[in-house]
Amino acid sequence: MPARRSWSAADVPDQSGRVAIVTGANSGLGFATASVLASRGAHVILACRDTDRGKGALDAITAAHPSAGVELQPLDLASLASVRAFAAAFAAQHERLDLLCNNAGVMALPPRRTADGFEMQLGTNHLGHFALTGLLLDRLLAAPAARVVTVSSTLHRPGRIHWDDLHLERSYRKWIAYAQSKLANLLFAHELDRRLRASGARAISAAAHPGYAATNLQTAGPRMAGARLFERLSLLGNRVFAQTADAGALPTLYAATAPDVQGGDYIGPGGFGEMRGAPRKVGCTARARNAADAARLWQLSESLTGVRFDALAGPDQAR
Repeated sequence: MPARRSWSAADVPDQSGRVAIVTGANSGLGFATASVLASRGAHVILACRDTDRGKGALDAITAAHPSAGVELQPLDLASLASVRAFAAAFAAQHERLDLLCNNAGVMALPPRRTADGFEMQLGTNHLGHFALTGLLLDRLLAAPAARVVTVSSTLHRPGRIHWDDLHLERSYRKWIAYAQSKLANLLFAHELDRRLRASGARAISAAAHPGYAATNLQTAGPRMAGARLFERLSLLGNRVFAQTADAGALPTLYAATAPDVQGGDYIGPGGFGEMRGAPRKVGCTARARNAADAARLWQLSESLTGVRFDALAGPDQAR
């Protein structure tokens, strides 16, 4: 996929008739993604942990696009019970799902655990989305050409999976935890696509990253830790160096809607250092493409979440 000089929200194809879920849609990248999809005709479910802020997002989208089909549903990815309740509520109302944007995430938090005892960044960014995708799999397979887009980060590059201490109980470092979760996102996206292909499914799995985009991710961690100086520095960095959330959402929108996207593609900004610029296909580390690690993480994720993708064959079964 060649670099593009320009690609904007105006280039998103018509989405009429498509049903989409965007996690973390109450602000930042998720809100920008959901707003554009709704403006192009998709029926969008805003999957939000904070339903008060989610209601504000819904009101803002419908005010800007009065004819948009938008609904709000509670989803806390740090709770498997919440993930299951969300998936059950969606399945009761919708026969198919055309687009799942696994966008929500947390970054560089002080030590925290999810409701199920997982390290918070791995639990929210990867395991919550893994479970959500598996629980919605039948609805994805019922769509004529579904896509799953999982949002990763350039910080997957220093990441590695700590197989002997997955939840970093022996030694927690917030950026190491974040990098592990973003590597896990890519391993999952690639393994999901391999399994979809092996099963002959029409759905595809792709990934995206926003570059350096100004969102509340940069300030939430310092605020939770009481690090006010670092919070202020993060705000300054957002104002001076970052692109807007609207621009940061473009790689996700491209991966979700562009007709030339193929399963396994990874889309990011095409500018210097992949920090900003028009979306294009970008590279990832060899570690993120390691099929053996991806299969191992998949099996471990099934065990931890209790969610299995029984409708999909493993890649080895296609041989």
